[in-house]
Amino acid sequence: MSELGNKDIMAKNIQFYMDKYEKTRQDMCDALGVKYTTFTDWVKGNSYPRIDKIELMANYFGISKADLVEDHTKYESNSLKKATTIKIYGRVAAGIPLEAIEDVIDEEEIPEELARTGEFFGLRISGDSMEPDIHNGDTVIVKRQNDAESDEIVIALVNGDDGVCKRLKKYADSIALISLNPNYEPMYFSREEIDEKPVKIIGKVVELRRKF
Repeated sequence: MSELGNKDIMAKNIQFYMDKYEKTRQDMCDALGVKYTTFTDWVKGNSYPRIDKIELMANYFGISKADLVEDHTKYESNSLKKATTIKIYGRVAAGIPLEAIEDVIDEEEIPEELARTGEFFGLRISGDSMEPDIHNGDTVIVKRQNDAESDEIVIALVNGDDGVCKRLKKYADSIALISLNPNYEPMYFSREEIDEKPVKIIGKVVELRRKF
């Protein structure tokens, strides 16, 4: 065990979750913002990722950092088989509780260990405002909550319209909902507008699922 951690265990755990969620090395590089050679060294056990990259990977997979750092060979085969089914919506609408929305278009399974951390739903993305990271037709897994940290991807309801997927940016007395696609202008809201329109966050995106 090195000062940072065991590189072989980290490599094994990364590969395990990549296989589980059918992610390629390039998928991981794009999500984490690292070079292909850097990520390859992690998977081969040649080097150990920084703690911020470990946290990014854990968030990407919807797991804890311990799931990547610790040796789970004794119990992972049993615990990771368990899963919880969640509903995937074609849209979420202002003023309508999720439980009352009839536009359920699919179901997905999430790991039981993730399900234990809160309430989750899925949303099928429509449009190209979050490209290149999130494409039209992708499904995002969302943890229900009414707030999020700056720079997190959220689902928000604006002025009574359907929910939008945007990056949240917080300022001293305002917020912005930002598209990843530079062709779309950010939407800025003052505190007054947040209350009056209103602007409501209903969840934080914790995972992306893409079908080919």
